Amino acid sequence: QVQLVESGGGLVQAGGSLRLSCAASGRTFNSFAMGWFRQAPGKDREFVAHISWSGGTTYYADSVKGRFTISRDNPKSTMYLQMNSLKPEDTAVYYCAADTYGGAYYNELDYDYWGQGTQVTVSS
Repeated sequence: QVQLVESGGGLVQAGGSLRLSCAASGRTFNSFAMGWFRQAPGKDREFVAHISWSGGTTYYADSVKGRFTISRDNPKSTMYLQMNSLKPEDTAVYYCAADTYGGAYYNELDYDYWGQGTQVTVSS
């Protein structure tokens, strides 16, 4: 079992920055990959970013590439999403997720543990 708790969401103006955190517990943190997904009102949940267990490999959705950075601190059992140059279309509930089986990084069905989500709102 893995428990995940996100924090760091909020309201920010377009062009601003936020850093999301995801604290994990219940299993050795450096034994599984992690990811961020988001869901905007009326839309399906979509992949944002993925990081391997070591932090050595990362993937990003095209829509956030160059603006968002995913990272992890294994001794602190915490993953981060640094979001810069935010746009109104980034407004969504952001979820962190754990992939303990090594599935496809972009497929939400391959993540088996999820946090409760944190709201990010970007005003224009």
